[in-house]
Amino acid sequence: MNELGYYLKRIKQDLINASSQQKADASRRYFPHGIHCIGANAADIKSIIKSFHLDFPDLTAHEMLGISEYLLSHAEFNEEFLIAFGLLNKYMKFNRKYQDNYGDDLLLRFEYWLEHYANNWALVDDLCIKTIYQFLISRPHLIEKTQCWAHSPVPWCRRASNVVWVKFIKRKMGKSTYYLDKALVFKNCDLLIADDDEFVQKSIGWLLKVTSIEHEADVIAYIQKNRAHMVRHTLRYGIEKMDEKTRKALLG
Repeated sequence: MNELGYYLKRIKQDLINASSQQKADASRRYFPHGIHCIGANAADIKSIIKSFHLDFPDLTAHEMLGISEYLLSHAEFNEEFLIAFGLLNKYMKFNRKYQDNYGDDLLLRFEYWLEHYANNWALVDDLCIKTIYQFLISRPHLIEKTQCWAHSPVPWCRRASNVVWVKFIKRKMGKSTYYLDKALVFKNCDLLIADDDEFVQKSIGWLLKVTSIEHEADVIAYIQKNRAHMVRHTLRYGIEKMDEKTRKALLG
């Protein structure tokens, strides 16, 4: 067995030890279209990742990337994909210890993972909200470059083009504050508003909802202009943070 195979076997055994049918049944309730899971919950996954880092403290960032990609290419269960993403999170932070672990081209790998390994909303959201978020918050010049994902032939990658922005509408970065250009938000929504994938549609609603916190009048104007073309649940997600009177008017 090669070294990567050894790490893979270790992670798979940890998952087997942590899994149960009860937890698998609980997980499946969130995936009406089905999911292939072994039965480990979020706490189990976090514990497995922590244990792995403790047992192999000398692995470099690039060695860990190799392990993650090997795990992704051999993953059978949903939890294995989540672990592969989670193993990298601590290396994404831009500080003295992990300074410049990865170059900007890692963003291309993330796009590849979204198109080839993500097969449900949870994998997309976990990768975007945790791993890619940590990567981008240290590299704000790359945030807007993810818009190209909206043109992907893979719906999970198109969903990611919205989800990856939800924490960057307004984000404190060191001593400054980053503001995502609201025009880009509406442009992305325009690109995807006719998308026939339900999870892409839900991501539009999510992006509009978080944008409305900072730019409510602009979101209201956008919805009024496009309401006739919006899927109902997209509209409902988008107005969730607004007051009841405004919600009723937009739904009317």
